[in-house]
Amino acid sequence: MSTSFPHRCLEVAVEAARRAGRVQARAIGRPASVATKRSPIDLVTDVDRTSERLIRAHITRHFPAHGIYGEEYGRLKPRAAYQWFIDPLDGTMNFVHGVPWFAVSIGLIRQGRPILGVIYDPIRKELFTAVHGGGAQLNGRRIRVSRVRHLKDGLLSTGFSSQFHNDPARYLRWFEQLQQRSHGVRRVGSTAISLAYVACGRFDGFYEHDLWPWDVAAGMVLVREAGGRVTDFGGRALPNARRGLLLASNGDIHPELVRVLSYRSKSARTST
Repeated sequence: MSTSFPHRCLEVAVEAARRAGRVQARAIGRPASVATKRSPIDLVTDVDRTSERLIRAHITRHFPAHGIYGEEYGRLKPRAAYQWFIDPLDGTMNFVHGVPWFAVSIGLIRQGRPILGVIYDPIRKELFTAVHGGGAQLNGRRIRVSRVRHLKDGLLSTGFSSQFHNDPARYLRWFEQLQQRSHGVRRVGSTAISLAYVACGRFDGFYEHDLWPWDVAAGMVLVREAGGRVTDFGGRALPNARRGLLLASNGDIHPELVRVLSYRSKSARTST
């Protein structure tokens, strides 16, 4: 295996994801503790925290000068040129209820730009990986986004933020419009899995509001390296992983998605 720096980072991230995934696969549906964070539907378990500690320790052992930004334990070395963005268990609600749709998500950012992504589904043992300029892989095999040309033929995915209760009408407007214009909109319950599925062609597009950097850092690299496109709802490029909204697609249906989402966004702002 290559010993170049990006591939060494990839090896470390993959091993960290697998270690956390083993913990999660053993504990699905029966965490020892469950608590709430920003809202009653924003959960955290002992397994989330254990997973993040494992990942942090493994990365720090190999790259002590790198920064880390994790969902459960915040930032370490925020001024470092290299920053690891970690969602140790993306899909906690599913995990708590024994629903096998969750993943470990690890992204590496260099000077603000995502350059590496690892998403690991420990139940299906599906490992999605990508390094900037090197394409995207699923269990070592090259993957590409779908070839669907029109929104009416596409299958989409979305998520409802933990802040959904603050403005449910906005989320439901987007959902209604896209459900009517496509083969359907699925709610997997994991941003990481949804983005990985866009990268490998299972979904043709994904959109969500109020995402955090750790939610999207890995998935952005995967989708782009698989030939897809990642922007905000207005079609503007997202060079870095940041909090807010995100639209990812195979690229071909992107203009249609932007037309629907940007129009509904403007309508929502006008009516408030």
